Amino acid sequence: MTTQTAPSPAPRATAHRIHRAWFVAAVSFVTIIGAAAFASLPGLLIEPLHQEFDWPRGTIGLAVSVNLALYGLTAPFAAALMDRFGIRRVVAIALTVISAGSVATVWMTSAWQLVMYWGVLVGLGSGSMALAFAATVTNRWFVARRGLVTGILTAAGASGQLVFLPLLAWLVEHHGWRPAAVTVSLAALVVVPFVWLLLRDHPADIGTAPYGGTYAAKPAPVPGAARRAVTVLIRAARTGPFWLLAGTFAICGASTNGLVKTHFVPSAHDHGMPVTAAAGLLAVIGVFDVIGTVFSGWLTDRFDARRLLVVYYALRGISLLFLPMLLAPSVHPPMLLFIVFYGLDWVATVPPTIALCREHYGEDGAIVFGWVLASHQVGAALVAFLGGLARDAFGSYDLVWYASGALCAMAALMAMVIRRRPTPTTGPLTA
Repeated sequence: MTTQTAPSPAPRATAHRIHRAWFVAAVSFVTIIGAAAFASLPGLLIEPLHQEFDWPRGTIGLAVSVNLALYGLTAPFAAALMDRFGIRRVVAIALTVISAGSVATVWMTSAWQLVMYWGVLVGLGSGSMALAFAATVTNRWFVARRGLVTGILTAAGASGQLVFLPLLAWLVEHHGWRPAAVTVSLAALVVVPFVWLLLRDHPADIGTAPYGGTYAAKPAPVPGAARRAVTVLIRAARTGPFWLLAGTFAICGASTNGLVKTHFVPSAHDHGMPVTAAAGLLAVIGVFDVIGTVFSGWLTDRFDARRLLVVYYALRGISLLFLPMLLAPSVHPPMLLFIVFYGLDWVATVPPTIALCREHYGEDGAIVFGWVLASHQVGAALVAFLGGLARDAFGSYDLVWYASGALCAMAALMAMVIRRRPTPTTGPLTA
């Protein structure tokens, strides 16, 4: 990446006790919370849409899988687009697309419209910010405390789930799914002014240095965002760590967004648990996810990221193997123990995965993470679809829970063999 050759202004002195980077992180946190409403809804839609339109669960799962796949496949291009056009523009447009796609479902009458509105539009919009947004903000605005900030911004998605899921479940239960879809649309739209007015693309825009770093001129816009994203992928694909990170993160997506977020509520409902109770348990997962992810970011600043991934995936796999035995009409202590345990591990994998992308691929780390995130969402999409098919074919989700537990054990083994880079990369990725 080239930088501007014109003389750069000296950083302005500031009277603020708190570094501006923390304000940017705070705005980013609120933005991700507002956008997270869309992620709370798919699991609540399966039964209402099945009952109203008589669509098979596999068909509904297909729309969710398209959403998840596009969410991931758009992410690496979004990171490059943020380099080209700026964070504010990309995120503001993405939120608007999410809002439009969600509200359009209110008038749908055919399954293809669900795939188009919720799958394509919301998928593209959410993928255009996703975790690539968190990675880009962290890389630009922070040198110190990167792991901690990554954990906080990652936890924002869980916070959004915590805020919206009980409300959406109540709306679906008492007023139907359409008011819930409108709520998601409004939540995404109301955040746009905050992004446009308060977010800044780069520390140099306000004449300051990143937190814990030294002042540097703002890089010139990088043309050819799509070409750059593909070029970075080709280079990264020649290295072993990329495939191991992509493989482990695909299993991460399969065992979280694809399985628990999409199918936990209908699976619990199959065992007689009320939808509102099951949604409440997912919200509790969101509470402990915040704690676990922030703590994981703190650990990532201090310990080997590879070892953290081994522990996280192993513990997640063990918990999923026990889940089919815990589902019941009412919530009992062993189920609460699972919720706490699983919640702490939900996206604790993100900070060490981003750290390893940064360690191996330097300035291209955010784009590489975008491609790793794409594998995460492809894994999630497959399980969202296959989970619905399994439920239609076998009348139960048990096989899917057991298979996910086994996959997590495989992810732990893959993380164990990721090599450590002796000298962290500071420049762009080289072949």
